[in-house]
Amino acid sequence: MSRYRPPSPKKSPYITAEGMRRLEAEQKALWPRRREVVAALSAAAAEGDRSENAEYIYRKKELRELDRRIRYLQKRLPDLTVVREKPTSSERVYFGATVHLQDENEKVSIYRIVGPDEHDHEENYISIDSPLARSLLKREFGEEVTVKVPAGTHRYLITGISY
Repeated sequence: MSRYRPPSPKKSPYITAEGMRRLEAEQKALWPRRREVVAALSAAAAEGDRSENAEYIYRKKELRELDRRIRYLQKRLPDLTVVREKPTSSERVYFGATVHLQDENEKVSIYRIVGPDEHDHEENYISIDSPLARSLLKREFGEEVTVKVPAGTHRYLITGISY
């Protein structure tokens, strides 16, 4: 069995202004944290035998994860496009919309369509790259939407759109 994993599809470059501020704040906060971890790593390395030093091993792993995130943010932030303008028509679903959906059981769900880098920060945020968001884009208020997901097909009625 091979460990090869095909590359993931390219993410959309869109982000809301608040999402951009959150990512920039995260990047700014990572550097002081990295300095703390490097100092703790140096102290752990000075204790002697590194092969059985749990503190040294833990700090090395923590430093590797911080560096991975810093590198990702340094490469990703310049590529992002901040969407600040609201669309001219609030009757259609576009990026940044908060959409009220009613399913077949008349249960109402509320989702906000955001960029792939900010969808996991809030509970009801969904990525613009998700199957639900792709099927909602450019749909109008009152329109019925069919979404194909791995678990099957779901039907929703758009009962509200706001920005």
